[in-house]
Order: sequence, then structure tokens, then C-alpha cells
Amino acid sequence: MFTQPFIGASYLLRGFLLLFKPGIRRFVILPMLINLIVFSLLIWLGIFQFDILMEYVMGNLPEWLQWLDWLLWPLFLIAFLLVGFTFSLHLALLIAAPFNGLLSEAVERHLDPTSTLPVSSWGDIVKGIVPAIISEAGKIGYFIIRAIPLTVLFFIPGINLLAPAIWAIFGAWILALEYSDYPLSNHGLLFKTSKEVVREKRWVAFGFGGASLFSTVVPLLNFFAMPAAVAGATIMYVEQLKDSPQLAITQTKAS
Repeated sequence: MFTQPFIGASYLLRGFLLLFKPGIRRFVILPMLINLIVFSLLIWLGIFQFDILMEYVMGNLPEWLQWLDWLLWPLFLIAFLLVGFTFSLHLALLIAAPFNGLLSEAVERHLDPTSTLPVSSWGDIVKGIVPAIISEAGKIGYFIIRAIPLTVLFFIPGINLLAPAIWAIFGAWILALEYSDYPLSNHGLLFKTSKEVVREKRWVAFGFGGASLFSTVVPLLNFFAMPAAVAGATIMYVEQLKDSPQLAITQTKAS
């Protein structure tokens, strides 16, 4: 069990290494551009909003906790990065959903030439835009329902000291589910079922999700984080998830 998170984290690194392979790189350009635009806007807004947020938090902090000013600034900077970048990532994922599915297909065919995935035509791409966005919206709903109460923790004195760690654990799991859904949905699984498949390899998934979260909040690296994580999740699918009993049951029903 102790090595599984490290195995999961290695999938993200391998995903980065695959991005510019022949047959894959052409599917990387649009997701990377979308990521670049969304995260650039977030950074621009964050420069102006972070001081306002900190003034509000410190102004509502009890006097007996004012001495923690030196500790709260770095904690809330980390919190701002975790929360802000995670929400922005989901916006980027919503916009890039159809292209991420294609990227996952390309990576799977590169890793497994015997894959039964059909090669998508431009007509398939156009037809898949609306279903892909609807599916992504459902995943965002799953995320927001759980994210709102966790975000409130940042504004509760005392508890807010633990909030960044709680959010990091939550964010790692959410990103593992989010990215794993691309290769799993390519094989006909709905998000509800794909969550069960990922839980079968939860420690590997946590390692992958944690590495994905880290890459999301690191400047410059985050511009490549989304396509690299889609590629990494597809590697994880090929090596860890494709033999899931749940996946076999679903594919048997579909046939």
C-alpha cells in the first residue's frame, strides 16, 4: 500500500513525457491553449483580489489569534492557490471536455495498439461536444456540492488552520476521479460507475490526484497540467483500471 501513491504520482510524470509524441501532440494543442487562457485570467484576477481577501479574514479574526498573522498569510496563500486553481481547472475542463476525450483516445491507442477504441472522425467530434459538456457539468456539480462546505472552513477561526490540508486531500481525490473519467467514459462508463472503478485502486488514484493537484498550483507547470493529467490518467487506466470487474460488467451489458 505504501508504494501505491508513488506509482500513481509517476503516471502524471509519464503523462508529461507523452505529450509531444507523434500521434498525440496534435490533440494536446487545444486543451493546452484553453488551460493557458483560463489560468492566465485567474492569475490576473488573483493579483488584485488576494489582498482584499486577507484584509477581510484578518479583520474578522479574534484578538487572541491576531498573533498568528505571520502564519496565516502563507496558509491563506496556499489556500487561495488550492481553491482558486481547482475551481479554474474545472472551468477549463468543462470547455476542453470534448478535446480531452480525444487526447485520451490517442494516448490509449499509443499505449495499446490492440485497443478496440474506434478512431473518431470530425463528425464524431462535433456530435460529441454537447454530451461531453453535459457529462463534465455533472462532474462539476459533484465537485461543487462538496467544495462549498469545505470552502466555508477557511472562514471559521481556528478550523481554518486545518482547511488547506483538508482541501488538498479533497482536491487530490476529485482530480483523480475527474481525469480517470476520460478513459473510462471512452469505454462506455458513466461517471457514477467510473467512481466505483477508481475506488478499487484508491491509493494509486490518490497518488495520481495529489501529483495532478500539485502541478495545477505550480506556475508555468500548470499550463501543461491538464493535458498531462489526461494522458497520465489514461496510462493509469491501461495499467491499473481496465481489468476492473465493474468495467467488465458494464461492457458485457453494453454488448
